[in-house]
This record gives sequence, C-alpha cells and structure tokens, in this order.
Amino acid sequence: MTADRVALSADGVSKRYGGSVALDSVSLEVAAGECVALVGESGSGKTTLLRCFNRMTEWDSGTVRVDGEDAAALDPVELRRRVGYVPQEGGLLPHWTVLRNAALVPWLRGDAGAEAAAAGALARVGLPAAQYGGRWPRELSGGQRQRVAIARSLAASPTIMLLDEPFGALDAITRAELQTVFDELRRATGITAVFVTHDLHEAALLADRVAVLRRGRIEQVAPPAELVAHPATDYVRDLLARARMVGA
Repeated sequence: MTADRVALSADGVSKRYGGSVALDSVSLEVAAGECVALVGESGSGKTTLLRCFNRMTEWDSGTVRVDGEDAAALDPVELRRRVGYVPQEGGLLPHWTVLRNAALVPWLRGDAGAEAAAAGALARVGLPAAQYGGRWPRELSGGQRQRVAIARSLAASPTIMLLDEPFGALDAITRAELQTVFDELRRATGITAVFVTHDLHEAALLADRVAVLRRGRIEQVAPPAELVAHPATDYVRDLLARARMVGA
C-alpha cells in the first residue's frame, strides 16, 4: 500500500483510561476506497480506534493520519465536518426534522445548498425528502432512523466514513436491508469506510479486510477469506469457531 493511496493510518497508537489499556501500540492502514471492519469482543479497543480517526478520542502516543495529514495538527471540529460519522443508534437530534438532521454538517459548514444536499442524501438511502423530510425522528422506525444517520454523514460528500456498530440495534430483516444500502452506497461512491462490529459474518459480508482486536492490540488484519482460511492466532481461530465460520 503506497503512501499516496492511504486514506487513514494509525502508527503505534496507544490510549489508556486510567489504569485500563484501550489501545496498545496499534498500527493500521486503510487504503482510499477500501472498507475495513474492526471486530472483537467488548473492550477490545474497536470504538476507541475508530474515534481516534476523527479525534473524538485523543490518543496518548503514536501518530494518526487522515489523507496523509497528521490528525493531531488538524482542527478537530473541521476534521469531524469532513469525515462522515455514524454513531451507535444514529444519534439524531429529536427536536429537529429528518431533513434538518440530514443537513446538519453542510449547515454547520455554511454551505448554501445544505438542504438540497440533505435531500439528495436522503434519496440515496431510500427516504425521499418529500415524504420523510418533515417527519420527526420519533415518527420513524429504527431502520429509518439509521438511514437518516447514514444520509447525514453523506450529505457533506465526505471521502471517508466512520461507522460505530451502525446496524447492531436492528432486527435481522432491517439489518440485512441496511447492510445492502450501505454496501451499494459505498461501492457507488468509492468512499473509504471503517466500521465497528461484533458480528464476524457482517464483517465478512461488507469489508474488504477485517482487523481483529483483542485487549487493545490487533491480532490479525486480512481479507475475510484469508482470515477464515488462515487464522493467525489461537484467539482469531477461537473467535471464528464461536461464530461458526471455521471448525472448532
């Protein structure tokens, strides 16, 4: 992976919360246009690593780069406005309409066409603004709220998107529908994506590569087929076995 193709990188990144180690000298590169899944058990460091890329978490040591720029030298507010972010369960503002929620980032940036960009993003996720734009988040299903959250991250036309367990709180049918929406959008736009999931099957379905974390360290990074065929450690093999992706 050459430097001019790296959209996101972490080099020796460590983070502690008091006496607890969240990240222990983690290194990872994500190529432009690539989709990488961060998987592992609770407390493995997945979300901490994800949130380092938009400086919602400040790391203790190491280097994080976004499009080749040292993230520590970037204004964190501006960084978050240029990198799409979908938090767990969407994080919509309940007192704002669907259209206003979707327009949040371009509105914050002062873009003249914020509502038009939001309407376009809503259409891309299957929620036309004429039908859904005036509704309140409480009037939507869980899957629809998550579609709005994805539209909000797309409205500012980011080249990078970060998603923290974006489908985890949904029922199986809705989850499958949203996975398809996300996969089609990502491939159509060429966006670089990193997403956190507990579900190895979801990671294998959506990601070009999977990074398995354990206790703040990366155990293995590989394409899904390689991960299944050649688990690098006993922990990865056990995780795959528990997900019934390889024999015990």
